[in-house]
Amino acid sequence: MSDGVTRDGKTYKLVMFDLDDTLAPSKTAMSDEMVALFRELLATSMACIISGGQYGQFQSQVLDRLGDSAHKANLHLMPTNGTRYIRWSGSEWETVYAEDLSSEQKDEAMRIVEEGARTLGLWEPQTWGPILEDRGSQVTFSALGQSAPVDAKAAWDPDGRKKEALRAYAAERLPELEVRSGGSTSVDITAKGIDKAFGARRLMELLHLDTADILFFGDRLDEGGNDRPVADLGIDSVHVHGWEDTYRQLGAVVRG
Repeated sequence: MSDGVTRDGKTYKLVMFDLDDTLAPSKTAMSDEMVALFRELLATSMACIISGGQYGQFQSQVLDRLGDSAHKANLHLMPTNGTRYIRWSGSEWETVYAEDLSSEQKDEAMRIVEEGARTLGLWEPQTWGPILEDRGSQVTFSALGQSAPVDAKAAWDPDGRKKEALRAYAAERLPELEVRSGGSTSVDITAKGIDKAFGARRLMELLHLDTADILFFGDRLDEGGNDRPVADLGIDSVHVHGWEDTYRQLGAVVRG
């Protein structure tokens, strides 16, 4: 096991990250600068990425950029808000667990969230890619589609009211499922009780860590933000504002 990193006199065995708008712009590959810094991190510490995105996004945004890193065994991946856990087996990326929804649950979640979006006037006529996506362990509504430009997504719901209205509509009608505000234009639906805190707890159990061993970087640590459950566990958390801020603050930890 790697030694870890130190911040403000405390040593952490694992550094955990959100992905979109924390390690990279939304749905965009990590920059050259972040790739170099992340490789340095993996040489000294374990790292985990936990995000609402599916595994394919982790591949294109992170794994394809890191390449054949000598330290990829130190990297732990938790797509779809920790409903899946994937790690390097020595020969391939293997799925350790997947909390998949049933077909009936996914069908009902998609029906309700589309009904809500249309009722609330949030079903947009111009989109980039699918609005509704079955991610196995998560159903995701993306108002402008999965491939929408970053600036269009930022402009769609700057104060979060649209997402919150849709989240509340769906949550009232899907009491057996967990409905959360996701990224800048998305609402995520998973099995009940599953959020990023669930993923963090499972990872701690599997790696024999406790909250004091983890440092978390996220851009949505505000009340109601999808990164907040990690901080609420008592894990030391750094609230960042875009990947450049993460690069600056993580660089201070990794490079001193």
